[in-house]
Amino acid sequence: MDLRAYYRNIRETERSLPSPQVVIVSLSTPDGGKAGIVTETPTAIAARMIIDGIARQASDDERERFQKQNEAAKQAADEAAAISKLQVVVLPSGSVRTIASDREEN
Repeated sequence: MDLRAYYRNIRETERSLPSPQVVIVSLSTPDGGKAGIVTETPTAIAARMIIDGIARQASDDERERFQKQNEAAKQAADEAAAISKLQVVVLPSGSVRTIASDREEN
């Protein structure tokens, strides 16, 4: 293997990819790599994975679908976090009257 050519190909591929993040799709590999896994990775790593033949750049449709899924997951996580911050205090009715009358006196 010519290492100079290998790294030249990586640099050329890296220049052709959008920065700073690239959405890639994994390819099936002989060592058990699973095809079709979509992920977002830094440009340098994406270029190396593309040259190594273990991934390809995602199409526009795949990238849009991936970003929509990420947005939906983030929204669900934000909603779950907001719900977990909700605090409820249960007081007996007598305590509420006492608190209300204390406020009226002040």
